[in-house]
Amino acid sequence: MSIQIPCPRCGQMVDRLARECPHCGVDLALAAVMAEQAVTSAMTIDSTAPITPEILVPRLGEYLMERGVLSQEDLQRALEYSRQPTTDGQRRLVGQALLELGLVDRETLDQVITEQILQLQNALQQSNVMLEQRVKERTHELQTALNKLAELNQLKSNFISNVSHELRTPLTHIKGYLDLMVDGSLGNLTKDQTSALDVMLRSEARLEELIEELIQFSLAASGEFTLQMEKVNFATVIDSALKRARNKAKGRSVILNIDLGTEPYIVRLDEEKIQWVVMELVDNAIKFTPPGGQVDISLQKDGDLVQFIVKDTGIGISTERLSEIFEPFHQLDGSSTRRYGGVGLGLSLVRKIIEAHGSTIDVLSEASKGTRIQFHLPIVDF
Repeated sequence: MSIQIPCPRCGQMVDRLARECPHCGVDLALAAVMAEQAVTSAMTIDSTAPITPEILVPRLGEYLMERGVLSQEDLQRALEYSRQPTTDGQRRLVGQALLELGLVDRETLDQVITEQILQLQNALQQSNVMLEQRVKERTHELQTALNKLAELNQLKSNFISNVSHELRTPLTHIKGYLDLMVDGSLGNLTKDQTSALDVMLRSEARLEELIEELIQFSLAASGEFTLQMEKVNFATVIDSALKRARNKAKGRSVILNIDLGTEPYIVRLDEEKIQWVVMELVDNAIKFTPPGGQVDISLQKDGDLVQFIVKDTGIGISTERLSEIFEPFHQLDGSSTRRYGGVGLGLSLVRKIIEAHGSTIDVLSEASKGTRIQFHLPIVDF
């Protein structure tokens, strides 16, 4: 059985969960909110005014007319009379004016005021019920959307994993035959053929990197991301990772300054993954630094921690876009003519690896002035 309450506008009884009044067509939730605002407004009247139940009723005159107790002419007369100040300078309310003019008696006025207050109270209760229902509906919609997003992310991760592994097999064959051609196993090569093979090998190496990024990302997304932790000299790990970076910096005419110090910093880490992190950060710094610029790589002790820092004089990143660089499959320059390549997974994976080591990666950057990116690891006893 449905619960009936009065409409806050016309007073007719309606179902408590109805959205509109079938009699006057008003949106019940909106009418209830307006009624609540009216009550709030009425209760902020000048504190010098007399406190009477009428203060809580914003439509007293109209309600009396609807009940047939008062005519339009009588209401107008009462309104004009209420504007006249009382002998003590206080504001005269409409109900007070009606009583003084003898247009209604006290019993009728009190009854009407009580009815309207009850209607307002019921309307507010109805508004709360409807708002709670809408909150539940919206929460359910958001949860459904979240579940759908999780399913899509899982499908994307599975797709990336499958495609990446399928790409790796033919790429291995390509690399094998390229190596055979380079070492002369398939016959002698001309100078031009050797140069062409060199370009092909570099491209194959880049493809191999991209595929490895995709595989690592899919593993991290599926929860299969594991670390092989061991105690090592941090400087040795970094130096091994920088071998390729030195050639890349030279090829782009970027000055590479390396200061790893002489003190051995023993830390616990996954050597393969941290080497990849170092290569990714340094490669990015070189890639986004114009010829003639410089990239500084250093290790700095900070109490019981050791900081790995990469600082460049490259194009930099505006402060409001710094958080975007860690979003997977995202490039700050998303245009079809973008200058810098990549699938947008590198820094996303870097952050996952660093966080898996119990650390954080920090970025300071300014557009056109360069970028400083760093992370720390605790020093342990050897």
